[in-house]
Amino acid sequence: MIEPRPPAVIGNLDAVPEQALENLRAAAQMAAPHELAELIDRCARGMGARRAVAYLADLRQQLLVPFVAPDLLGDETKLTPLDVDSTLAGRAFQMFDIHIQDADFDGTCIWLPLLVGADRLGVLGVTIADSAALEADDGLLSTPLAQLASVAAELIAAKTLYGDTLVRLRRRRDMSLAAEIQWSLLPPLAVATDTIAIAAVLEPAYHVAGDTIDYAVNAGITHVAVFDGMGHGIQSAQCAVLAVAAYRNARRSECTLIDTMHRIEQALLTGLGEEMFSTAVLAQLDTGSGMLQWVNGGHHAPLLLRDGKFIKTLHVDPRPPLGLGYLRESQPVPVGNERLEPGDQILMYTDGVVDARSPSGEFFGIDRLAELVIRHLAGGLPAPETMRRVIQELFEHQQGPLIDDASLLLLEWNSGNERDMLA
Repeated sequence: MIEPRPPAVIGNLDAVPEQALENLRAAAQMAAPHELAELIDRCARGMGARRAVAYLADLRQQLLVPFVAPDLLGDETKLTPLDVDSTLAGRAFQMFDIHIQDADFDGTCIWLPLLVGADRLGVLGVTIADSAALEADDGLLSTPLAQLASVAAELIAAKTLYGDTLVRLRRRRDMSLAAEIQWSLLPPLAVATDTIAIAAVLEPAYHVAGDTIDYAVNAGITHVAVFDGMGHGIQSAQCAVLAVAAYRNARRSECTLIDTMHRIEQALLTGLGEEMFSTAVLAQLDTGSGMLQWVNGGHHAPLLLRDGKFIKTLHVDPRPPLGLGYLRESQPVPVGNERLEPGDQILMYTDGVVDARSPSGEFFGIDRLAELVIRHLAGGLPAPETMRRVIQELFEHQQGPLIDDASLLLLEWNSGNERDMLA
């Protein structure tokens, strides 16, 4: 469902591509983030290409923004952002696929997805002079360029943490302080292994405050959580920070789901008093048996999707939202149990999704949400692209800025004996 298709092999573009890649890795060790663009381009030229430019997806995943060396900003090449929904570069981004495009008088451009595991950063555009090289061995793409895209993605992801260049590049407008807090808190929004796949999305990207997600893929157990904090401002972000920090602390201490809820409750009460609260669904999946367990703190029940159908909501008697003090009472916390079948998907969401209204007052609703996810997955879209398109359709339904934060998280389980979910 998420993993990219492995690129096939054709003839080398240059006799020493391996040396060019080694030179890139060595030079990147001591490079600052803003220096990566030139190093990636230099590596491609060492393989015989004319040029290579990484285009990174903006936070809303609507544009692919060129990443060039600082001294080339405003250069006569005038590289401009590319639309995700109307370009071959965007198609490569959407589908984890490779596309070849005539570059007018400049040769042929090959668009390769920039992926770190299942997390898509953007695309790499590599221009070569001789398109005949692409016709060798049945016209498949060469391993060296695929390796370049892989190394470039890993370097970009790693170097993002060491400066603001790459962070600023992916922003197309000013970000609120609450959203700044939230984005610094988030894990990568997609991950895939032999047994699980997770894809998530949060909007409005530049103003999200109370919504957040978290997960951990550990040996034998995968943990996922969705939180929806009260309100929309800086206090909502503070609530999310405390909730996620307490969740991680409890999870890393190997607490049960019930004890984890109590720790989150206590953290919110200690840090914010009884003035703020958060709804939450906390779940853990035994990736060997497929047994899913979850607890619910005043949140919408997750949806179970199976074989292209919406099977049911995963209901368990919810406790009140966390942070109100009710968990201090000696009332039991119900734990839900559901044994999944290989290929089952669990969809978690916040009320900003299903409660969004059209201008005529029609709710987006659970049935529409489930139908869209099922339809896009059945159409062959990877899960991250499915999440992106559902959020786009949410914007279209509301026909304006979102009134509330809207978040989605899709978890899929596979027994590990087959990889259909990753195709």
